[in-house]
Amino acid sequence: MQPVLTFTDSGIYCPAGDFYIDPWKPVNRAVITHAHADHARPENRKYLCTKDSVPLLHLRLGQDIAVQGMGWNETLQMNGATISFHPAGHMIGSAQVKVTVGGQTWVASGDYKTENDGISGQFEPVPCHVFITESTFGLPIYHWRPQSALFSDMEDWVKANEQSGKNSILLGYSLGKAQRLMYNLQHTGRHFLVHGAIYNAHETLRNAGWNLPPVELITQETPKERFKNSIIIAPPSTADSTWMRRFAPYSLGVCSGWMQVRGNARRMNADAGFAISDHADWQGLLDSIRQTGAEKVFATHGFSSVLARYLQENGIQAEEVKTAFGGEEETAVQTPA
Repeated sequence: MQPVLTFTDSGIYCPAGDFYIDPWKPVNRAVITHAHADHARPENRKYLCTKDSVPLLHLRLGQDIAVQGMGWNETLQMNGATISFHPAGHMIGSAQVKVTVGGQTWVASGDYKTENDGISGQFEPVPCHVFITESTFGLPIYHWRPQSALFSDMEDWVKANEQSGKNSILLGYSLGKAQRLMYNLQHTGRHFLVHGAIYNAHETLRNAGWNLPPVELITQETPKERFKNSIIIAPPSTADSTWMRRFAPYSLGVCSGWMQVRGNARRMNADAGFAISDHADWQGLLDSIRQTGAEKVFATHGFSSVLARYLQENGIQAEEVKTAFGGEEETAVQTPA
């Protein structure tokens, strides 16, 4: 029996449906799991994604792209394959792609996390014969604390900074992580001042109807008084940049799963590291894989060889697959050796 999905030089391909999932080279039909740059690339002829991802694809790829949005669990027949989208919980609009051909069901997870962050939806395990999983944090050392505890720590950190006369800057990926931070810190009553990259993504989502807190764009004209009693949100690329100097004196906090490893915050010259990730931790990966009931697992981007070997040793057929995925959180911070 021909496999439902194959791994090619252009991406994950469905022969029966003649489409690619998150292709990394231009193709005719691209089915997109979510709007991060390593999964939603330009120059494809047609795009298919969740309805919630449509405005984000327009933001990232331009208003003139040909894109169709689908609702959760809605099915679409594409040639000889049936497609549906299911919540991945990674960021707003992120989905797993379920593909069924001739009674065989494969699921490509894209990126996912298992804790509901309040805005991205709850990850839903999808029963399947074959599961394609990410493995960004596929090592046993990665174990996330509940986000309620992490946000409590952030709030205490902001209060301590204010008492010390310092401005608080949190670094997080502009699309997904930044919105998660602000949504879950809005109860503090602080204003949110943001970098331009975050402002554009945030306003796109607010204009699409998402109930996210208002933000203020930081410009050259923003007075220093505005930084007080505020939380400044910026992308990781601004660390140690001239853009940061206007906020002095400040305290810098990095929000990334890599902060689980002692020393990574110090390498970024950060004052605090918060191990908050939009990817599943080790146990989350294992639980999700088992819940699918999959007979075989393909592990992609991240610690894929470790995860595949562990699954094999525990009675699950598994293979490591090399892909061109691995973007926002994998490159935002120096990864551990």
